Amino acid sequence: MNIRTTVAVPLAAFLLAGCATPEPRPDYDALLAQMMRDSFRDEGIAKADRLQQDAANAACSKAAAGSALPEALARSLQEAALKSVRLPSDGKFLGDWREGEKLAQSGRGMTWTDKSAAPATNGGNCYNCHQITAAEISFGTIGPSLLHYGRQRGVTDPESPLSRPIVEYTWTKLYNARAFSACSGMPRFGHAGVLDETQLRNLMALLLDPKSPVNQ
Repeated sequence: MNIRTTVAVPLAAFLLAGCATPEPRPDYDALLAQMMRDSFRDEGIAKADRLQQDAANAACSKAAAGSALPEALARSLQEAALKSVRLPSDGKFLGDWREGEKLAQSGRGMTWTDKSAAPATNGGNCYNCHQITAAEISFGTIGPSLLHYGRQRGVTDPESPLSRPIVEYTWTKLYNARAFSACSGMPRFGHAGVLDETQLRNLMALLLDPKSPVNQ
């Protein structure tokens, strides 16, 4: 065997190895989904079906993992969220701000130890993410401060037609915040059935009633 043959044989083997079919890339999304299904079970009112993502959650999960959300997709998700919003059945947007403050302070609800999944048993847990009143010394900062929310927006009479745009905006934000931001981290209180219509009205009053401590 001459030197050319000696060199050519291992070189050919190397080239053939380079052309071999690579190992398929694992489907990490599927593996993660299976791991989640295997790790949770139904317990009390908390069911494993909570792991099932809707289209918005699935898209936003991928975006959070580093895959940019295309502008057209973001717009379509916002439009779908806006269509999901149901305005008050009787046209009345505001309830009792005192009850709204109780909801804002409460983080209870939807855990496996609760006896009922009814919205009336849930709180809003608003202080976990927002400052709401000047008297509060401990509050979350994930979301913006809501102190003087109505006053800063010129809402002196929530029933006035002049206030209608901000009133409807606020209701929509509470009902399904993804109508304005496709991947908003704010709970979709109305859309997800976390709070009922009466509770939403009470939170609205907390934010917009001039007599509420929010606006003092």
